[in-house]
Amino acid sequence: MNSACATTERPARSRAGPWNQGEEDRPVLSVHELKKYFRLSGGLFGAARGYVQAVDGVSFSVSKGETLGVVGESGCGKSTTARLLIRLIKPDQGRILLDGQDVDGPNGISVRALRHQVQMVFQDSYASLNPRHTAAEEVSFGLSAQGVARAEARKRAREVLDFVGLEPGVFADRYPHELSGGQRQRVNIARALAINPRVLILDEAVSSLDKSVEAQVLNLLIDIKNRLGLTYVFISHDLNVVQFVSDRVLVMYLGKVVEIGPVEKVYRSAGHPYTRALIASRLSMNPRRRIVAPPVAGDLPSPINPPSGCRFRTRCPIAEPVCAAKEPLLAAVGDDSLHVAACHAMAPRSGHSLAPQPMSRTASPSGA
Repeated sequence: MNSACATTERPARSRAGPWNQGEEDRPVLSVHELKKYFRLSGGLFGAARGYVQAVDGVSFSVSKGETLGVVGESGCGKSTTARLLIRLIKPDQGRILLDGQDVDGPNGISVRALRHQVQMVFQDSYASLNPRHTAAEEVSFGLSAQGVARAEARKRAREVLDFVGLEPGVFADRYPHELSGGQRQRVNIARALAINPRVLILDEAVSSLDKSVEAQVLNLLIDIKNRLGLTYVFISHDLNVVQFVSDRVLVMYLGKVVEIGPVEKVYRSAGHPYTRALIASRLSMNPRRRIVAPPVAGDLPSPINPPSGCRFRTRCPIAEPVCAAKEPLLAAVGDDSLHVAACHAMAPRSGHSLAPQPMSRTASPSGA
C-alpha cells in the first residue's frame, strides 16, 4: 500500500455489486457500446482527414453502493468516458442508462435529470472553480440554478462545506486563490454533494494533490460514500489508490475495455497481458525490488489509426497472427464469469496457442 493510503485501514467492500442478486443490486448506471470519435479537420475544403477513436464500444455497469475503479495509460479514453457519462460531450453511438432508463432517449430521462443524480469532481481543483466566486457561492450556485432561494442555497452551502471538513466561518467567504489545493478539492466535492446526487464520477480527483493531502481526501471520500450511500466511478492512473478504494476495476486501452472484474482477483491474477504489465509497473516500497526492464515496451499507438484486431498486439509479448486477424471479445478468466478479459489467449477455440482447450464432451468429469 502506498503512503497515500497509510492513514486508514482498507475500507470494507460494498456488498452491492453485479455478483449479488436482488432488485437493490440492479445497476444504477450502465453504458452499452459507447462510442466517441473526434473529427480531425484540415482536409480539402474542410473535409475530415481522420477521426480520433477516443472511446470505441465501451460497455459496463455500476451497482448501487459500488466503487468502480477505471485505470489505464494516458490517452486510453478514461476522461472522455467520464465526460460522456455526465453528458458534457455527446456520444456518437451507444446508450447511457440511469436505473434502466435511457438518458436523452425518447422514453427515458433528460440530461438535466441525469445531472440531478450524477455529479462529477474534476482533476484540476483550481481550473474547475470560478475565480470570482467564493467557496459558498460556488457550492450554492447549482442550487440557485435549480430555483432554490438564495438564502436557503447559502445555508445549504455552509452545511455542505462543514460536512467536507471546511469550517464555514473560516472558508465560506474565501476565493479559490486563498485556498490550498486540498481545500479547493473539498470545495469541488461539496459543490457536487450540494444537490444530493446518487453517483459521483471522480476523474483523477486526488492525482494533483500532495501525498499527505491525497490521503486526507481519500479518507474523506470513503467516509462520505459510507455515510450517504453513494456510488462512485473512480478514475485514476494510480493503481495503488484504485486497489485501495475500489470494489471492481475496469482496465482501458486505446478506447477499449480490456479487462474488468473484482479488484482482488484482477490484481492477484490478471487475465490480460496489458493489465499484468500495468500491475507489474507499480513502484515497490522495497529498495531491493527494482524493475530491471519495463513491463510493457513501446509507445501507445495512435488512436487515429489503431492496430487491427487486438489493439494491444503491437506491444504484447504473446501476440500471434490471430491477434491481428480479429478483435478479441471479453471472455471469462478461468471459471469466474465476473472476471473477464479481452484476450485471445484466454478464450477457448480462439486459435491462439495459449488458449485453454475445451473439455471433451466424451470424457467423464472424473476422467475415467
